[in-house]
Amino acid sequence: MGRVMGIDFGMRHIGVALSDELRIIAKGFETVNWNGTDDEWALNRICEIVREKNVTEIVLGQPKRTDGTESESERKALEFKGKLEEMTGLTIHLKDERFTTVIASRYLHDTNMKAKKQKKVIDQVAAEIILQEYLDSPLH
Repeated sequence: MGRVMGIDFGMRHIGVALSDELRIIAKGFETVNWNGTDDEWALNRICEIVREKNVTEIVLGQPKRTDGTESESERKALEFKGKLEEMTGLTIHLKDERFTTVIASRYLHDTNMKAKKQKKVIDQVAAEIILQEYLDSPLH
């Protein structure tokens, strides 16, 4: 069946989470750092993970604004989605990611993790939240 990948798209960091092979549990996997403009390196790294980890489905967090208007981040995420679909041949599902980083931050704070360590994993945890919500939904 293959794994599902969750992506928390950001303008500097892209959080990546993977499901287990049974598609039950999401776990943070990696933070892909990029400069926000040249997405070739980030796309290639994500494609490499797709191949190495037998990913057959991708869920991309869609950074929507609370008022519903399109932001620069959302526009870039949709461009990234198109390129990633083309490179992987996989359909990419969009998932509203509003507040996932806030939830991830609170979770990490509650675990008493030091701030320096939180910065390294917060995007992975946000991707994990996006992916787990998708895995738990009856529609997938």
